[in-house]
Amino acid sequence: MFKNFILIALRNLRRHSTYSIINISGLSIGIACSMLILLWVNDETSFDKFIPKSEKLYQVYTNAEFDENIVSWRSVPMPTYDEMKVADSHIVNSAVTGWGGERLMNVGDIRVMQDGYYVSEEFLDMFEFPLLRGNASEVLDDPSSIVISESLAEILFKGQDPLGQIVKVNDESLLKVTGIFKDVPSNSSFEFDYLIPWKHRLSIDPWAARNTTNWGNSSFQVFVELSKASDLTATNAGIKDVLTEKGQDDVPRWFFLHPMEDWRLHSNFEKGVATGGMSDYVKLFTVIAMFILVIACINFMNLSTARSERRAKEVGIRKTLGSKRSQIIFQFFGESILISVLSFVVAVLLTLVALPSYNDLVDKQLFLDFASADFWIFASIIIFATGILSGSYPSLYLSSFNPVKTLKGNVSTGKNGNTPRKVLVVLQFGFSIILIISTVVIMQQIKMVKARELGYNQENLLTIPMTDAISDNFEVINQALLRSGAVESITRSNSSITQVNSNNFLGWPGKPEAQRVMFVTIATEYDYAQTMGVEMLYGRDFSREFATDTAAIIINKTAMKLMGLEDPIGTQLDLWGDKRTLVGVIDDVLMGSPYEEVRPTFMILDPEWGGPVSVRLNATNDLQASIVKIQEVFEQYNPAYPFDYGFVDVAFQRKFTTINLTQKLVTIFAGLTIFITGLGLFGLASFTAQQRIKEIGIRKVLGASIPSLMKLMSKDFSRLVIVSFVIAAPLAWMLLNNYL
Repeated sequence: MFKNFILIALRNLRRHSTYSIINISGLSIGIACSMLILLWVNDETSFDKFIPKSEKLYQVYTNAEFDENIVSWRSVPMPTYDEMKVADSHIVNSAVTGWGGERLMNVGDIRVMQDGYYVSEEFLDMFEFPLLRGNASEVLDDPSSIVISESLAEILFKGQDPLGQIVKVNDESLLKVTGIFKDVPSNSSFEFDYLIPWKHRLSIDPWAARNTTNWGNSSFQVFVELSKASDLTATNAGIKDVLTEKGQDDVPRWFFLHPMEDWRLHSNFEKGVATGGMSDYVKLFTVIAMFILVIACINFMNLSTARSERRAKEVGIRKTLGSKRSQIIFQFFGESILISVLSFVVAVLLTLVALPSYNDLVDKQLFLDFASADFWIFASIIIFATGILSGSYPSLYLSSFNPVKTLKGNVSTGKNGNTPRKVLVVLQFGFSIILIISTVVIMQQIKMVKARELGYNQENLLTIPMTDAISDNFEVINQALLRSGAVESITRSNSSITQVNSNNFLGWPGKPEAQRVMFVTIATEYDYAQTMGVEMLYGRDFSREFATDTAAIIINKTAMKLMGLEDPIGTQLDLWGDKRTLVGVIDDVLMGSPYEEVRPTFMILDPEWGGPVSVRLNATNDLQASIVKIQEVFEQYNPAYPFDYGFVDVAFQRKFTTINLTQKLVTIFAGLTIFITGLGLFGLASFTAQQRIKEIGIRKVLGASIPSLMKLMSKDFSRLVIVSFVIAAPLAWMLLNNYL
């Protein structure tokens, strides 16, 4: 019997080849879209899962209360590292790291810039990144050691045994290779090609060495390992008051642990609680994937019922010959599952074809793992769920026909027989409309954010990483660049114009005692405002003509409004226990998130903080020639390092990476959903035309024109679209109001 069912199913597919192609196309496109989306979702939700102890690893965060608001950040004082080892019995280990950065790796004639971290010796024991060579408990013990990735080993040593070899770092430190680790997966919160012992940093960095016991400088990352994940609540209670006990009681602040499993998905905090992050996008695209799949199934239902009258006599004959309704239902379910199998195969092929372009779009290395049991479980669920869902209504609908009536050619489903199909089409169009509205709104949001006043001029502004040689020769480089004719001005600061690296408290006359405000802090060189293209609203910039500017300060417009200063120049402000004279007020500059308000900011003249060099190029039609000129200068005074630079406008655009990706994906999948919905509409149109074929013939005989018939047929469909819009538009508004 089963063989007979298969033969009938194949015969029907072959007999109605056009219908079969349309049906398989709709389902396969829907499944392929869902697979692509879910591959991205799986990658996002699998971040750091390759680390064996991921559920026991946490980062120490700080909550601080300012003006009835709780702010959370992940930078902590360096002594937190040692304190965590004894702060609570549930903590079995702790590690301290820097923030990562590019450093020069030099072996012989090979010079490459690579990303890596300074880490304490516990790091590899805790995080267990797989080592190909070396012992995790020993490779970072020697302060003059370095552990490198297999890719970096190949670059530096070209197939030779790297263990015991010497790597020169930043043209100053000679470090011995003690271990090789597997390349870090792309779905890791850490991205690095080397690890250098923390003890080495302390030996070469006086600033870091001075902060080993300083509880007032939150500039480091500390991680802990718990004995059990269930110990989190107790541990948070045990470490909560550490900062207060160490004398940091100027504002209410306390430690808490943020789980590694939440670093990627829940990186945003509101009122001290992790609320969202990439999890918002994961939820969004999971819903999109599910709805696309459901819409594809609805499309199948409509196409199946549209041709039901053609198979009515078949059903009547089978019932007359003794077929039970259950057998007929099984037959149509079998056909549905067969179509699902064929659609899944086509969907896999479409996915494989689309993956290279899709990976470029989402900037990932996604792939279908055919060797994974999870893939085949997913395939089985998709095939049977899709087949049963898609075939449920057609099978029940067709099997319900009365055999006598069907053999007489009198098939009727009653006055409300079309209602289910209309509901399905309304649902299809409704979701398509939601996606269209969402796409338009997201595009408008991006346009609005990008149109915000920046407060500085991005044109011809570039940044260059700081090195010791550049720092030592900064004034000479400055003069050489100005003489080249390619540069208008040059400065350096503790952070680039597109990001915030430091925050501090600031006092002013009349400040309420209880008020605590975090100010963005810019430690800069001369010519900052000129180089960045920032307007000076009051007073002046730091100047070489004023030796007292080392005790001066500049604020932004938001800070001036906060302080309520009407005549700001000359005001004495309190910073770190000393008085600073206010010499200038600059316009607001959008440095942090483009989605947030500009924060109060102050600037001090202190180039020793370090940070990138910013260069304003002269306006020119030959930008490349200008870059060549400044490259010659930097290579002359910074010969050990390859010349590296980046344009500020490009760095600013990276702030929109996630939202731009969302826009592109939603647009693509909205278009595909509309296409699938069109196939569903075709199904209803075919069914309607089949039902009204005699009416159409009579109307044509009586002189009806084709345009009038098209108007007649489209009237009902137009009503469905209007109903869909009326339902979908408010839903889209509510969803977007919560999401954006």
